[in-house]
Amino acid sequence: MSEETRRNVVYIEDDLEMIDLVMLILTRRGFQVRGANGGRSGLDMIFKDPPDLILLDLMMPGMDGWEVYQQLKANERTRDIPVIVITAKAQAIDRVLGLHIARVDDYIAKPFRPQELLDSIERVLANSRANKPSV
Repeated sequence: MSEETRRNVVYIEDDLEMIDLVMLILTRRGFQVRGANGGRSGLDMIFKDPPDLILLDLMMPGMDGWEVYQQLKANERTRDIPVIVITAKAQAIDRVLGLHIARVDDYIAKPFRPQELLDSIERVLANSRANKPSV
């Protein structure tokens, strides 16, 4: 995968071991991954250099994932970046809220299998490309 086609991902999470795990899984598949420890630093990173995809934990101290998501969607530069929620909030109601009310692009419950994450990312990025207006 060349540098131009390499897909850039930001993972916002307060558990550094989870960031390391996801970085390991994705960099082996050619993704460029930046980890952000918490919501505020994640937003700063994204506003400075918008990625192709955002992975977002919901339960974080300080600024939680829903607050981060609302700020991303309220900003013209970041509103169209696809977001996959990765969270321990695995109940059906949480999934419904995420996918159908908040309209995140996908919702993955921890713990997850690496292939589940990779499949979700490929699907979301393919949908994102298909829905982009051609220039």
